[in-house]
Amino acid sequence: MNTYGWTRRALIATAMTSFAMLGMAKADGHQMMESVHFLIPGGAGGGWDGTARGTGEALMNAGLVGNATFENLSGGGGGVAIANLIENAASSEGTLMVNSTPIVIRALTGEISQSFRDLTMVAGTVGDYAALVVLADSPITSMEEALALYREDPDALTIGGGSVPGGMDHLVAAIIMQGAGEDPTAFNYIGYDAGGEAMAGLLSGEIKALSTGFSEAIALASQGEVRILGVTSPERVPAYDAAPSFKEMGIDAQFVNWRGFFAAPGLPEEKLAAYQDMLAKMMETPEWEKVRARMGLVNIFYPGDEFTNFLEAQETQIGDLMRELGFL
Repeated sequence: MNTYGWTRRALIATAMTSFAMLGMAKADGHQMMESVHFLIPGGAGGGWDGTARGTGEALMNAGLVGNATFENLSGGGGGVAIANLIENAASSEGTLMVNSTPIVIRALTGEISQSFRDLTMVAGTVGDYAALVVLADSPITSMEEALALYREDPDALTIGGGSVPGGMDHLVAAIIMQGAGEDPTAFNYIGYDAGGEAMAGLLSGEIKALSTGFSEAIALASQGEVRILGVTSPERVPAYDAAPSFKEMGIDAQFVNWRGFFAAPGLPEEKLAAYQDMLAKMMETPEWEKVRARMGLVNIFYPGDEFTNFLEAQETQIGDLMRELGFL
């Protein structure tokens, strides 16, 4: 065994000795589990990290779980954590791994060798819709005007995002253009390394519109920096109902960057049911609402088979589009 593997197992074992193994709690009150260990496939401060730690915070503050521990295991686009969970399935019944839409995209492109089908589907819990925004003082005041500008001169509507070509922001922009009846391969997309750089591109005029997450768009719009042209939600989102949905404009462009939880393969049915019941109850608590509002996400609870069906539909949507764009 290599030194890293031995050290990591020793650290986990030490952490886990401070509380009893995962199981249905016997204590009084409404505590449902004594402990949950969250596996995070990326570094501290990212979306996966925030979702896992926020979920653990809500579970403990609501009294549903006695202890929550967290482990960041980044690498391989999330593949290192997935492989670890699969390889250690027999000893990982007390672990929930957070993930999101990239598990679908990276499996399609071959960046990771596993897919969501290699894990136990616990539940999708929250999501972030996507949005297309322009600067607050842009002469483009609506999606209709943006499309009119594009149809008159395709080079006049350059769209940017905080991901490389073929990444999620690009795919979202392509979904929007395709839903509006345009060729999703024809518009000019400029990819940046991160959302902050993409926003700088919008401010400098290098791009005219920005494809971004709705929670980020809300923050920027609330600061008076951008105008939201449309949201990829089925209807207006109460958190910022001034922003129209693309659907209400007759544009078939629905998409959500979900975040949810997986467990090791072979998880016993009773343990899976306990996890799902615990998360369902958590999402009804004020402690969770405080966390959810802070993250700027929306509840999209999909347990078990509903989660599988949702991801399979997203896999088809993204896969078809990536093939059309030439990325697969």
